Amino acid sequence: MSRVGSLGAALVGVLLLTGCSGDPKVVHQVVPTPEAVVTEYDASKEPSAAVLALVPSAATTLEVTDFDQLRLVLGFSTLDGATPGPERDQFWQKVPQTAALSDGMLRPVDQRLRNQYGISQDDVAWEASWSGDSGGKGWVLAFHDKVPMPAVHRAVEAGVGPLAGAVVDDGRHLVTSAAPPAAADAWGADPALVALTGTEAVSTYVRRGCTPFDTVFGAGMEKQLAAAPAAALHGLDELDAWSVALGTELVTVQLGEKRSDAFERVRLAEVMPPTDPDFALVMSRGVADPASGRLGYVLDDPAAAARLTREGHLPFTVCPG
Repeated sequence: MSRVGSLGAALVGVLLLTGCSGDPKVVHQVVPTPEAVVTEYDASKEPSAAVLALVPSAATTLEVTDFDQLRLVLGFSTLDGATPGPERDQFWQKVPQTAALSDGMLRPVDQRLRNQYGISQDDVAWEASWSGDSGGKGWVLAFHDKVPMPAVHRAVEAGVGPLAGAVVDDGRHLVTSAAPPAAADAWGADPALVALTGTEAVSTYVRRGCTPFDTVFGAGMEKQLAAAPAAALHGLDELDAWSVALGTELVTVQLGEKRSDAFERVRLAEVMPPTDPDFALVMSRGVADPASGRLGYVLDDPAAAARLTREGHLPFTVCPG
């Protein structure tokens, strides 16, 4: 099935289940069955799954933006570094209106890269970045297969922008901020994290651990909760890791299998203080499947959804009270 076709199939499934008001109903979305572990990089996988072999185990958050998917859904499927400037400009003018979690790591030095090395941000298929609680950060750029990697080498050796000090993998057309970890020391070795990834999306965000109440709803708001919302918060189960796959029309959330609190987490946005922007105006018609631990939403405001995700204002990720 094509990338657009699978997205359309997922949308139909959600709309059929959310056509009537009332309690959340079970969601059926097209989510692939992940492998137990990801031991090595495989470019044929969705970016959020492929990158796991490159993310060090010390990382706590991961952001992936699939620029090829963005080009496809925005009508620029053939766009690359050789595309005429006006068409490239049209594409980048539309990107801020989407659910992209990145606006292109190489964009600030794009003109220099284009003029001196013949490469650009438009040659990047997808990119990812990660960070850890100790402050460590890293990233990876996946270039299209036809990109001349010697040109990338020269840009890295010249220290152009974020490429300074990077590691080039010619065979896999990757550039990483540091040497990739051993398989046993990567996120791909953790079955729980592997299970949260691989859904087709414009962007995917993965995080270990729940989100503190103050981060989601604002400092001091928990003390102002009425009895019913406070009870709902205390009734939640622990959340070890979760992911959000932001598409063009849908959001797929994965909390891990067998979530007895799946329905409760969907309802949190209705009983808790509002986020900024208001979650209900950004993602709506929530549905849940406790067995798989998946939640699904219709995406009403893609750019705002990316902002809520980056800033940690997602009600369904809150820590138990």
